[in-house]
Amino acid sequence: RIGACVADVRNFIAVGLNFADHAAETGAEIPKEPILFNKAPNCIVGPNDDVIIPKGSQKTDWEVELAIVIGDGGSYIAEKDAMAAIAGFCVCNDVSERAFQQERGGQWAKGKGCPTFGPIGPWLVTADEMDTGDLAMKLSVNGELVQNGSSSTMVFKVPFLIHYISQFMILEPGDVITTGTPPGVGLGMKPPRFLKA
Repeated sequence: RIGACVADVRNFIAVGLNFADHAAETGAEIPKEPILFNKAPNCIVGPNDDVIIPKGSQKTDWEVELAIVIGDGGSYIAEKDAMAAIAGFCVCNDVSERAFQQERGGQWAKGKGCPTFGPIGPWLVTADEMDTGDLAMKLSVNGELVQNGSSSTMVFKVPFLIHYISQFMILEPGDVITTGTPPGVGLGMKPPRFLKA
């Protein structure tokens, strides 16, 4: 078994509707400021671990995302200094239960932190090894390519997200920020499609 590429994560922060083309597929407006929510840190699992569909779930969905792993961290990080706060990047699947997220009071955390809803890894790639401006982002379900996008359509880029989030909380070493998904999620399909056992 390959475990998650980061251990003992204290804050698992996610950004919603951060890709213009994903916002369009869901019929949502592009946010004026980042939409932030927390995923439960204990939902983090290895990249190949089974995803458990929660009891009562009818709409478990997938979301490939670029995740930031904080290195030095801090508060009120200037945008120009943000890249120096990063230990590295990894792939995250922001697994989401849409009915819990959208139909039970509108609190996204309800549909985002269920057990196994945070596969990350397998690799942690250091910040000096990559450019996040135009990364291919793909996800397949049962061998079928369903997401095929690019980080180039991110509304709020990596340095701004670190700067912005650090205004509201202390970012600590090992914290994970998952930065949003490109189009191709099950919710956006016509008709919608969701994961099944």
